[in-house]
Amino acid sequence: MNRTTTHLRSRPYRVACLLAVGLVLATTTTATAAAGEPATAHDPAASRLQRDTDAIHDAGAIGVTVRYTAPGTVRTTRSGEAEAHTGRPVPRDGYYRIGSTTKTFVATVTLQLVAEGRLRLDEPIETRLPGVVRGNGNDGRRITLRHLLQHTSGIPGYTALPSAVPALYSARGYRENRFRHYRPQDLVAAALTLPSRFEPGTAWAYSNTNYLLVGMVIDRVTGRSWGEEVRDRILRPLGLHDTRVPGDDPYLPQPHAQAEHTFAGDTRPTDTTVLNHTVADAAGAMYGTPSDIDRFFAALLSGRLLGPAELAEMRRTEPIPDEPGRGYGLGLESTDLSCGGRYWHHGGNDLGFSSENGVTADGRRAVLVVRNGVDENDEAGGARQDAATKALIDHALCAPGPSRS
Repeated sequence: MNRTTTHLRSRPYRVACLLAVGLVLATTTTATAAAGEPATAHDPAASRLQRDTDAIHDAGAIGVTVRYTAPGTVRTTRSGEAEAHTGRPVPRDGYYRIGSTTKTFVATVTLQLVAEGRLRLDEPIETRLPGVVRGNGNDGRRITLRHLLQHTSGIPGYTALPSAVPALYSARGYRENRFRHYRPQDLVAAALTLPSRFEPGTAWAYSNTNYLLVGMVIDRVTGRSWGEEVRDRILRPLGLHDTRVPGDDPYLPQPHAQAEHTFAGDTRPTDTTVLNHTVADAAGAMYGTPSDIDRFFAALLSGRLLGPAELAEMRRTEPIPDEPGRGYGLGLESTDLSCGGRYWHHGGNDLGFSSENGVTADGRRAVLVVRNGVDENDEAGGARQDAATKALIDHALCAPGPSRS
């Protein structure tokens, strides 16, 4: 696994890094239509969604949960197990660590502050965090808030350093550090011991350090943590009662699947369900449920959280190198659909969890995929899982229905 693109990084940028344990498991499947009745053979859309869900499980995922929504329709499909070799089914709407999907929440708060005139996208971050970004070619006087949000700053990722985040590198490191509290300023300082990757604004490279800095900017401007701002500006207004910024609480509420992570070089998975996510901070600390995350993206794309100007800024994308048809905006990604148009999303990965989503431009149709189980040693299997996930999203969003542009 390339440690510059760790579990906090979204799936499109580290295809083939993550895979659920490659075992053929007994399959438990369920499909539910809007009225709560089981899908039948005369419901081809539900049948296709179930087949695509099973394909992700067959590619190696321990368990898979898929939620699909469109006007008048909500479908949930499941395949595999919540915990390997137990036969326990995956929860229908279980909690999971959303990883880098956190970045979209943080970017949304940032753009709300821009709309209020409290921040400017193109101001140097030095004006908000004086002296914080200095050294090895990293210079906050030349790096703007936009650069951070779009990963064009050149700042290296702190997750590339085993000494900074040992829990992400080995079973022993995980066990010894899973309750450890991290301060974002310490993680940023660790990252800045590495040289800048490029001149700000001249290239694109994903870095979790960028969003730690965005979180620090929010704190400095509002006098409150980024988590408090997310809670009061997004979670409470939308009624997302099952989504949290957990702070030092390392436990997931029930129900949830078990997070199982096989570290590089290991032959057996480690149960990584318990983890203090201050290690991720504004880059990926949140947890939620498929229904909550689905509602968040629908609200965002339909214009309920941002004004037209700010949403347009969020959707101005930079091409992602070596990923044809993909782009990265301000905390929001785009991917071309096979049927024309594009969908919007931001997946996330964590120790033992992996997720991806897709939402049409008008927010009326959405699909979300959650997988439990990660094996760093099987890159080919990871690529198969990623391909099956992308195919499911494409099939779901290309069916006749709301706008895809």
